[in-house]
Amino acid sequence: MNTNLTDNDLPNTLTRRAQYFVGVHGFKVEVRSVEENRQGWLEGGVPAAVINRMATFQQRWGGLRLPPAPQYDGGPRYFDAGTPESDSAGWCFEAGTQRTALPYSFMIGPSGEFGVYADTWAPLHATVEGWVESLALTHHALMYAKQITRLTDHEVEDIDLDGFEQVREVMGLADTWWRGPDSLVALYTGEAATLNFPRGRLALIYSGLDDWGLRGGVEDNKD
Repeated sequence: MNTNLTDNDLPNTLTRRAQYFVGVHGFKVEVRSVEENRQGWLEGGVPAAVINRMATFQQRWGGLRLPPAPQYDGGPRYFDAGTPESDSAGWCFEAGTQRTALPYSFMIGPSGEFGVYADTWAPLHATVEGWVESLALTHHALMYAKQITRLTDHEVEDIDLDGFEQVREVMGLADTWWRGPDSLVALYTGEAATLNFPRGRLALIYSGLDDWGLRGGVEDNKD
């Protein structure tokens, strides 16, 4: 069952641009409570603190479905806290199922990072908010850019970011956004990192933007 979002479903940690994006284009689907599996996970050795993190994630983000991203075959179908796993990076848990068959999973990392996991853990954004901000900025840039250029593999290394500033609200790690005088550049390296596949790097350059196109009325960080 799908339901429309209310003001209570829009985290106040998002910029106004991202809140508008989520409010207009997002909706909620029903998901299970983490508590249904708590006892089984505890008996399987999952620390209570990890399950508490999962419950917090599920309460805040669980069931939220957003438009697809331009990379990672669109990202999670919707947010849904899933199976916790532990490795050298610490305890992670699934952030939601894939939209299509992929060789990696979407995960929430030990410090709340949003990322992908296959051969190795590749955190894309420092928080879930960063991933949502990136989707909102993609939607905004698509609407206002006069030209979009797609670069892959070694072409990404030739991008000149001199005079650009990093877009802080996306809290980029493996994936980052950069703002220049009249363009936005999105760099996607998470897939290349988690699959050890350098050719998987992608850059999208949104050019021909005025000040509104560059920022959408939103400063780098929401105070």
